[in-house]
Amino acid sequence: MRRRAVLTTAILAAVATPGIARAAVPGPSVTKKSTTQLDAQAVYFVSYDGLVNNNSFQKNGLLTYKGYQYAAWYTATRNAVVGRRALGGSTWSTITLSHTLKSDDSHNVISMGVSKVDGRLHLNLDSHSDGFFYVKSVAGLLDNPASTAWTSAVLGAVQTSLDGTTLTSQFTYPQFIATPEGKLQLSYRVGISGNGRNALAEYDGSSWTALGEWSSSTGTYTSTHGSSTARNMYLHGIDYDVNGRLHAFFTWREQSAAVMCSSGGITNHDTGYVYSTDRGRTWRNDAGTVVGTTGSSNTVAVTDAGLVVDPLDPDHSLMNQESQSTDSTGLPHAIISYVPGRFGQCTTNYVSDRTANGRAFHVRKNSAGTWQKTEIPIALNSSQRTKLVLDKYDNAYAVLPYGRIAGASKSSGYTDWALLYDGSGLNAFGEVVVDELRVRADNVLSFMYQEKSSGTTPSALHVVDFALPA
Repeated sequence: MRRRAVLTTAILAAVATPGIARAAVPGPSVTKKSTTQLDAQAVYFVSYDGLVNNNSFQKNGLLTYKGYQYAAWYTATRNAVVGRRALGGSTWSTITLSHTLKSDDSHNVISMGVSKVDGRLHLNLDSHSDGFFYVKSVAGLLDNPASTAWTSAVLGAVQTSLDGTTLTSQFTYPQFIATPEGKLQLSYRVGISGNGRNALAEYDGSSWTALGEWSSSTGTYTSTHGSSTARNMYLHGIDYDVNGRLHAFFTWREQSAAVMCSSGGITNHDTGYVYSTDRGRTWRNDAGTVVGTTGSSNTVAVTDAGLVVDPLDPDHSLMNQESQSTDSTGLPHAIISYVPGRFGQCTTNYVSDRTANGRAFHVRKNSAGTWQKTEIPIALNSSQRTKLVLDKYDNAYAVLPYGRIAGASKSSGYTDWALLYDGSGLNAFGEVVVDELRVRADNVLSFMYQEKSSGTTPSALHVVDFALPA
């Protein structure tokens, strides 16, 4: 007892003694480690101002699990490919699927997911408001990567359903999410841009179940210019936090151009937020009120109260499907971007106006339950999206178009945003695909990018790694 008392007294004295302080929590920093090449000749075409191999809304085009990193892309011959490497390795092993990209549409991305309950890799690919393609690996593939040969035998046949479970003939934006129990969920849109609904399916280790739609396309939205009676909810992401709560930021896109000041703009408006405490079965607004039930007639609608956490009319070219994350305490964070009012109150060409004057903003809920927004003081110089990453200290990183990286510290209240890496030497086209799982796996910010090209000339596809604060 005497020894414990002396030790306790010494610790208290050290804390109280002036000049003796605990180690300071580090702020954001990035140190470039390495760049590896996935493909010297990846397919290249620009559609909807984006690339099919590097649309940042992919979840996940690049992921890490149990010491290995996995990537998926289309080659110059339009073949779908899945690659893997041991973390830190410089060589990727690849499997070419028996599927070729069906059209020059940058929406037709490849997304991957992990069902932890049985160690399988899942892929959903090549869809834009039409039928999808699906591949499921053998069980245990991801649990024992070092002892499992990386050959086509480990991946199953290409399917047009989820093991027989059909979803919709108008399928877009696959996003896989692992549940806290190790099941796998698939988020997707039913319908088309301006008239669609979000839906979920769930895999329990033996079969898929369609849970149903959870957002609505109906109701009337009225701006100062006019009204619209149809829309779709575009997600900035969908993520479970450390406490098992499912979070989703979103924007609405209206079908009718009557809501805009100019036909050259884009009908996106408002940043909304909902969450679920029962694995996506019911959805609540920020105040905790249930505003929708998945698979029922009561789904989340534009007319529901308490959804908007950052209001914005359709006249500022607000981007859809930007980025979100949750911090170590479960608080939600998002990146949004638009043309601020100081540059005018009416965008007339959303691509050129966002490129000239677009800015990204960090939106977050603080520990007091208040929503805060901070402008990231770096010009986008692009119409495209930014990705959000939080490190183990909850410092924030914005991976901007062209592979530039900005950071802000938690200790400042995320007010000290500054450029940490200018993207020089990458020659990146624009958007990048971030490995959301790797930061937690080995404290590395890793993203996939494709080099600029022209027309339909293939170009090199890479993965670059940056060390974050230890």
